[in-house]
Amino acid sequence: MSDEPNKHRFLTIDQAAEELNVKQSLIRSLIRSGELRGVQVGGRGVWRIGANDLEDYIAEAYRRIAERVAAGDLQDDGESEAQ
Repeated sequence: MSDEPNKHRFLTIDQAAEELNVKQSLIRSLIRSGELRGVQVGGRGVWRIGANDLEDYIAEAYRRIAERVAAGDLQDDGESEAQ
């Protein structure tokens, strides 16, 4: 996400999904599991995700992947073909 001055503090589920290039259902699932923080606003099904919370989720995902790579638990798709 860029630091554009008109960026909103909160994102809709659709905006968060677009930012990660995933389906809205995955964002809802991440919220339900507690992996991604979100707040329910007003009526049923109206969720907002803090822009900082989305950035924190991304940073944590990078950290987890780096740990798996360092431990040898994750191979590059092309790596198995080369062997």
